[in-house]
Amino acid sequence: MQKNTFSSVSFTDTKPHYELLDGLRGVAAILVLFYHIFEGFSFAEVTNNAGSGIITTLNHGHIAVDFFFILSGFVISYAYDDRWKKMSLGGFFSRRLIRLHPMLIMGAIIGAISFFAVGCERWDGTTTPTGWVMAALLLTMFMIPALPGLPYEVRGNGEMFPLNGPGWSLFFEYIGNILYALFIRRLSTTLLAVFTALLGIVHAWFFIGNVSGYDMVGVGWTIDEINFWGGFVRMLFPFSMGMLIARTFRPRKVKGAFWICSLILVVLFAVPYIAPAGDISLNSLYEFACIAFIFPFVVWLGACGKSGNGTTHRINRLLGDLSYPLYIVHYPIMYVFYAWLIENEYYTLQQCWPTALLVVVSSILLALLCLKLYDEPVRRWLAKRFIKR
Repeated sequence: MQKNTFSSVSFTDTKPHYELLDGLRGVAAILVLFYHIFEGFSFAEVTNNAGSGIITTLNHGHIAVDFFFILSGFVISYAYDDRWKKMSLGGFFSRRLIRLHPMLIMGAIIGAISFFAVGCERWDGTTTPTGWVMAALLLTMFMIPALPGLPYEVRGNGEMFPLNGPGWSLFFEYIGNILYALFIRRLSTTLLAVFTALLGIVHAWFFIGNVSGYDMVGVGWTIDEINFWGGFVRMLFPFSMGMLIARTFRPRKVKGAFWICSLILVVLFAVPYIAPAGDISLNSLYEFACIAFIFPFVVWLGACGKSGNGTTHRINRLLGDLSYPLYIVHYPIMYVFYAWLIENEYYTLQQCWPTALLVVVSSILLALLCLKLYDEPVRRWLAKRFIKR
């Protein structure tokens, strides 16, 4: 069975397996985990009026999502472009739902449990009734976003999926899959290049011009008008870019590609915040350059590499399997961690590194448990029942 976007990059039995891309997805997921640790310190500072709220470590970790979108476009184009004569729309969407949706449901359930664990307390200190929490759980399971300010937006922070914030990227991932199946896949490579270039221009205008006012690419997590269109452009440009790479890819032998690419990602995410110059968001300019130029190079380089059968192979396989579950289940743990940081007024890693380490380890262990005891068995059962070979 085809494996997905945020998890392993496996394709049909007759096509090569780009195992290093699996591993790089896992590296990016772990960097997102660490980024959210430092985001917690920033969030606690702002909530307690104790600082600027600028994330000082892995400041650009949120663009790992944009890296995921490029990988998604690459994977889907490579796996499906030449299969449409034998595959229906229903078959395509069945495969995508089976790959994505079981862990989405599990992430929502874990998110509800974590919210109950803190007494259903919103960020403003008020309490959300249990009925609205259950409504939010049901809506999340059906990928229906919450509108800011309505009762089922239970945390009061404006999140599209308040029980598990990263669900917003899956929302746009679904949109990307639908657009691919209905429209983008039909474009010739030349038209796809033109389409991608036009999206790049819109992307640059929106983010470098700071239309959202966020001074970064990190939009899309809420459903107001600016965030919706910003999130749409944020997904569609790298997604189309990934498709274009897949269609034009010509492999070369590159030794040590996994380690080179991993180092590049760490360095890119660790660059400090860049202050704006007038109306130009230099921070967004840097992130646009990463998305438009450096990430495509990383994907190309990763696709050129081989992991062999040794340690690198095992690392890539583990990271690939772990990546999607880790991305989906770690944030509910972060909610509890953030509440603890706010209550205890901790704003640096030095103040609470043992707890931060516990958050990292527990997130990884929870992801592995969900993968082995839930996600893989459920997907196997669904594939046998609904996928025609």
